[in-house]
Amino acid sequence: MWFQWSEQRDYIDATWNCGYFLASIFVFINLFGQLSGCILVLSRNFVQYACFGLFGIIALQTIAYSILWDLKFLMRNLALGGGLLLLLAESRSEGKSMFAGVPTMRESSPKQYMQLGGRVLLVLMFMTLLHFDSSFFSILQNIVGTALIILVAIGFKTKLAALTLVIWLFAINIYFNAFWTIPVYKPMHDFLKYDFFQTMSVIGGLLLVVALGPGGVSMDEKKKEW
Repeated sequence: MWFQWSEQRDYIDATWNCGYFLASIFVFINLFGQLSGCILVLSRNFVQYACFGLFGIIALQTIAYSILWDLKFLMRNLALGGGLLLLLAESRSEGKSMFAGVPTMRESSPKQYMQLGGRVLLVLMFMTLLHFDSSFFSILQNIVGTALIILVAIGFKTKLAALTLVIWLFAINIYFNAFWTIPVYKPMHDFLKYDFFQTMSVIGGLLLVVALGPGGVSMDEKKKEW
């Protein structure tokens, strides 16, 4: 946002015909919102407020850059939202129930549903990586990838499935989004760079799943009761 300030401003001005001043304000809000939110998250200060602010930035970008009408980019933005939802759940301290030991109170806690929502949204990233062609590698990748994202979504063998997805997504990201191999002046450099760091953010969300587990609304948790 900083190094391409004029390009971002001109794009918003041309797309929305909002004028130089309002376009500059948009770029500033975008830049300041992302930086301040990330700094607060990394420093572990006001994490919940930072998450809500970053949610707002994602929503703002979705509308301003017309991502709402591009299914692939929309699913990736939703996956980013899933990572933020998991971060928000991680930052929430479990509310103490007035009926200690009653399972229904624990199971219905907002944190558990945030973890469920975060897991489901995260797997949308992988749905954009599925390739519908007849090559053996694509078929194998689709089968294995689909199985893993289903496991993460329903919360079965969640940590192992999420860790496998982290490794798989990291390898795909390095191979397909190698923006450093493209000259800076070419538009493809920016597209690949955007995809690369967006994918790394989703990897961060999956690592939260590995670290924290699937939460109460999952098959892994239900197995403990069985």
